[in-house]
Amino acid sequence: MRCIVCGGDLTATRTDLPFKVTETAIVILKDLPVLACGRCPEYLIEDDVLSRVDAILSRLDSSTELAVIRYAA
Repeated sequence: MRCIVCGGDLTATRTDLPFKVTETAIVILKDLPVLACGRCPEYLIEDDVLSRVDAILSRLDSSTELAVIRYAA
C-alpha cells in the first residue's frame, strides 16, 4: 500500500496514539496497529482497528480526563 501524502510504502507497525474525546478528555491508546509511512509521518488506521477504537472510546467514564489504555485485538 502507498502513502497518499508522499507515495512511500506503508508498513504494518504498532504505535501509541492520543485521541481527544471531549474538550477535557484525552485517551492514549498503546500498541495500536497502524500502517505507517517510511518516508513521512503519515499513518493509516485500518477500518477494523478503527471500529475497535470507537468501541473502546465509547466505554469511557464521562469524568475521565486522561487515560492510557493498551489496545488488545
